[in-house]
Amino acid sequence: MTYVQMKNILSMLENPADKLDAVMDFGMHLQNVPAGASCHEIMGCSSHVEICRVENNFYGVADSGLVRGIVAILIAMVDGKTPDEIKKMDLLGEFSSLNLSLGAGRLSGLNSMISFLQNL
Repeated sequence: MTYVQMKNILSMLENPADKLDAVMDFGMHLQNVPAGASCHEIMGCSSHVEICRVENNFYGVADSGLVRGIVAILIAMVDGKTPDEIKKMDLLGEFSSLNLSLGAGRLSGLNSMISFLQNL
């Protein structure tokens, strides 16, 4: 699923709980990490999170349904882009535009994931 598709789905939902359910559904569709991918554990997340990369293709792993969905959204934003292209993106601003009700712990983890991606 592309980021545009995810954003369109979330824009049609008004109830915050429904939005979070949709985010968890996105996480169920994360592709398996291929052998040989370079994976990095993201520090600062309350859950175990790894973001993996093979050239400009991104993959993710998380041990929480909601966090898996957050990872899926971020990966959809950056998949296929070079590190230089990612550095120029306003990932936090774009993610914030989704109007998700995330707690402080999840926001901290989100910031850690974004920091990792923008410092590839």
